[in-house]
Amino acid sequence: MKVSRDLFDQVMVPNYAPAAIIPVSGKGSRVWDQNGKEYVDFAGGIAVSCLGHCHPNLVNALQTQSEKIWHLSNVMTNEPALRLASKLCAATFAEKVYFANSGAEANEAALKLARRFALDNYGAEKDQIIAFDKAFHGRTFFTVTVGGQAAYSDGFGPKPGGISHAEYNNLASLEALISDKTCAVMLEPLQGEGGVISPTQEFIKGVRALCDKHNALMIFDEVQTGVGRTGHLYAYQDLGVTPDILTTAKALGGGFPIAAMLTTTEIAKHLKIGTHGSTYGGNALACAVAEAALDTVNTKAVLDGVSQREHVIREGLNAINAKFDIFSEIRGKGLLLGAALNKKYQGRAKEFLMAAADIGVMCLIAGPNVIRFTPSLVIELEDIQLGLERFEQAVANIVNS
Repeated sequence: MKVSRDLFDQVMVPNYAPAAIIPVSGKGSRVWDQNGKEYVDFAGGIAVSCLGHCHPNLVNALQTQSEKIWHLSNVMTNEPALRLASKLCAATFAEKVYFANSGAEANEAALKLARRFALDNYGAEKDQIIAFDKAFHGRTFFTVTVGGQAAYSDGFGPKPGGISHAEYNNLASLEALISDKTCAVMLEPLQGEGGVISPTQEFIKGVRALCDKHNALMIFDEVQTGVGRTGHLYAYQDLGVTPDILTTAKALGGGFPIAAMLTTTEIAKHLKIGTHGSTYGGNALACAVAEAALDTVNTKAVLDGVSQREHVIREGLNAINAKFDIFSEIRGKGLLLGAALNKKYQGRAKEFLMAAADIGVMCLIAGPNVIRFTPSLVIELEDIQLGLERFEQAVANIVNS
């Protein structure tokens, strides 16, 4: 059967507009399309492919587990799920783990748990959830409403209630909304889709203090920042605050779909038997791959290497900017970086993404004004240099056109 980009338009629901190229193979941070054209991958499947493509540790885990057992219902547990949960607890504040398939599902579980925790401890009136403008927490109707981007949640009928939005990095805006009726405050410890925005220390510690004052749970959405992306296993570990609930997905499986919600025993006990579940959550195959990904990433060598790679990419982007004057700043932390376009190039981030793909480097955008880079945490330095050279050529092509 001949497979081409045209086939997408014939058989797929039109909620995506994929590029003309169809990648067919990858190794490390290089990808090849149907025509054999090579790309340097600075996108990482949107911060998912934390070890690049076809990393031997992940391939081995997948092949080994595929010959044992793939799936059981949650009427039973399995060894990979228990090993992975134990390692996540050992490496974080958590004492209990719930597995799901995606970041949205992990966030859905976190929000339901927060509501149930508040109901059991304080009564039905404590139901307000506060999140932040430009946040992104998933595409289920609950999570997309909590995410602070109306463009994603409008047009589907009445939205779930009890949800308010404050301004990120503006503690006063949160203070104006929060009360003893607030059950949870949900935020990203570094906003991704919203433009790669880092929190200030005053803000992040202030959110924790306000949650404590009003007996509200602090939920960290670490779907994009987790599993080494910022140079720490989880971003909270470098911020001086500890959340009550943390969600993780994307890089957790290194490309295999899996997610988890992490919390304490005291909070977890409110999701009693039958209150929540997932058919595939905790699937043995997914957990085996995720265990290998976690074991590989959670080492001093890999985590220290993230900061080294961040430095090289920042230097490269600053050098490009010195030549072409297109960025107002380079934002972010670790290997979640955003190059914010200056006033002259506002609204043109997607043009740079497409021009980069034409030259042979894959990157992302975070809104119309930010080019986002989320490469493999172990990307080879020679791949970084080649990718930067190609990206510079793409910039030159736009600036000189």
